[in-house]
Amino acid sequence: MPVFSRFTRYFMTVAQHGSIRRASEALGISASSIDRQILLGEESLGSPLFERLPSGLRLTAAGALLLVQTRRWQRELEACRTEIDDLKGLRRGHVTLLIPEAMARGMVPGVVATLRAEHPGITLSVLVRANHEIGPALIEGQGDLALVFDPVMSSRLSVRASIACPLGFVTLPGHPLAEQDEARFSQGVAYPLIAPSAPLALAQKIAWLSAETGQEGLPVCESDDIETIKSLVRNGVGISILSSVDVMQEVGDGSLAFVPLANRKIRPFELCFCVDQARSLPAATRLVAQSLEAAFPGLALPERRA
Repeated sequence: MPVFSRFTRYFMTVAQHGSIRRASEALGISASSIDRQILLGEESLGSPLFERLPSGLRLTAAGALLLVQTRRWQRELEACRTEIDDLKGLRRGHVTLLIPEAMARGMVPGVVATLRAEHPGITLSVLVRANHEIGPALIEGQGDLALVFDPVMSSRLSVRASIACPLGFVTLPGHPLAEQDEARFSQGVAYPLIAPSAPLALAQKIAWLSAETGQEGLPVCESDDIETIKSLVRNGVGISILSSVDVMQEVGDGSLAFVPLANRKIRPFELCFCVDQARSLPAATRLVAQSLEAAFPGLALPERRA
């Protein structure tokens, strides 16, 4: 049975769909019942919540304010329900994790699989966002936990774990560079290059390396998608420059090789596990956080094979 009042549920659904008819279809409740509850709510609050337009309903300023508050109530109710489960010795709850595209393979799916096996009462949402959007989204309450590269720090953002992800050349295993422990930028640009392009932060790093060394390769191809770049390397189009975390799985299975850049002036990416320190973490979120922290050492650069 929903804890929220009928009015609150109806109001949020109408706000979502912009139409009483579509809200009726979504809820399986008659449009007249929904309209009656909305009118009673407006009467109780003494303010219209929707503008009645020919194209549908649009929130008024009061309606928008109420929608923000009801969403907050919904999050707080879920947190309260989780805490009540904690008191009963249960491990239940829903956790939303925000991640960049680079983390959509490898560590995160492995952590989720382990959690599902060990704590089946916990459900998760894994939302992929542009890296620069993740910190603000966490603070705005769009997620409970976040993985983010080089986060812009604030008084709200707390880093629970971090690891350096150096840059290097990505090649096929039999490539001449793959025989080296590390390689200079000038060595790599002598080969056909698949260049990461904006908005990937790698593009800025490579532009800095070109300016710093005075060396500039001639890309045979460029892409703004990491998976596409790796596929092009695997198909022999050329080599590329990525971070170590981008190719951990491929290096592990032997389909690609990673050769760290010898340039000590280039700063590696720092992958950080972040929480909003202004919010307390329910038990389910703490369990997910512990699993993520425990997985971080596994992101270290693999030892070079002899």
